[in-house]
Amino acid sequence: MKADLHNHTPLCKHAEGKMEQYIEHAIKCKTKFFGICDHAPMDFDKKYRMSFSDMKDYENEVLRNKNIYKEKIEILLGYEVDYLPGYMDARVLKADVDYLIGSVHFIDGWGFDNPEFIGNYKTQNIDEIWQKYFDTIEEMAKSKLFDIVGHLDLIKVFKYMPKKDIALIAKNALEAIKKADMVVELNVAGYRKPVKEAYPSPSLLKEIFKMGIPISFASDAHKPEQVGLFNDEIEKMAKEIGYTKCAVFRKRRREMINF
Repeated sequence: MKADLHNHTPLCKHAEGKMEQYIEHAIKCKTKFFGICDHAPMDFDKKYRMSFSDMKDYENEVLRNKNIYKEKIEILLGYEVDYLPGYMDARVLKADVDYLIGSVHFIDGWGFDNPEFIGNYKTQNIDEIWQKYFDTIEEMAKSKLFDIVGHLDLIKVFKYMPKKDIALIAKNALEAIKKADMVVELNVAGYRKPVKEAYPSPSLLKEIFKMGIPISFASDAHKPEQVGLFNDEIEKMAKEIGYTKCAVFRKRRREMINF
């Protein structure tokens, strides 16, 4: 990926390696823009994110590495923020960063992508939880707090698929994303999960392309060796659908570059 905007650090408490190792791997992959965008703190599900007291150290470390590696790669600073009304914090939303990724990891407090709670799927109506998920994505887009939609169809992670047409389930959410002028990331983490497919799926990405919604790319790495995995596959998918440009951000301002 020429631009890889979604990658983590051990501060999130569920990633491995040192920040420098992620960056070095990105350089080996010939990445030009590398975004470090760790899970933002909030007073919910604290064991899977940094604390508020970590924010300054995190930001300083990213900026320190940005300077160290400036001749080899451009490092961008962001946060992946859980859209969870009542728990989002101005310290994160107003942070001096290049961009914010808005993600949905919870439905009614249920961490649906966490293997610890996979058993909950067996007690749910799959069509209903897919709709709840995309309704929450719609709310997130309407909030206009974020620049990028994280892993758009994450709800498919364990391959519990709906009977209803996914394009219909996602329709209002995509319209809200378009209206909010947000970017949808092409996230390869799904290839590493049971669903074995990128987020979003090719069929959903076709709808996104038709609507003129821009894209970014994401390794969503939690280990250094995951940086750049599936580069060829995800760029090929994007190009086959019709994309030739992807987004990068500096100080919350978007620029489209060729890939």
